[in-house]
Amino acid sequence: MGKEIERKYIVQSNAWRDEYSSKKDFCQGYIAHSKNCVVRVRVTDDQAMITVKGEAINITRSEYEYSIPREDALKMLLEFAADNLIEKTRYFAEFGGNDWVIDEYFGRNEGLIVAEIEIPDEATEFDIPAWIGKEVSTEWKYSNASLAKKPFKEWKDSDE
Repeated sequence: MGKEIERKYIVQSNAWRDEYSSKKDFCQGYIAHSKNCVVRVRVTDDQAMITVKGEAINITRSEYEYSIPREDALKMLLEFAADNLIEKTRYFAEFGGNDWVIDEYFGRNEGLIVAEIEIPDEATEFDIPAWIGKEVSTEWKYSNASLAKKPFKEWKDSDE
């Protein structure tokens, strides 16, 4: 069984912009959602994936991801997720010997920038870059599935 163990943080400064090594644009949508899982379709310039993610327990959850034909993915997004698309650029950076990703959101989630690190187990210790702010790993509203339903631009001050 595939597992995803990740920590997620708000990015508090633009210092990361001098540290990333590459980037990739993503468009993704959620074609199914239940109490126990979400099904995501993601498209980039050169590939497409379908992912099934289980309910998170702390910062760990089941994850199964498979390549699918890009044309099929585009059709699924249009037919099943056109109203809840997530648009973002993912930047890849290395810090303290670990790989970080920084997601800068656009469209309905413009203004939100978060950073994530995948780790082998929940007890793993790692260095945190100076541009990292508050940890939001267990805050559902920062998940992409939640942002698809309630975009960042619709949050009220009390939501942040």
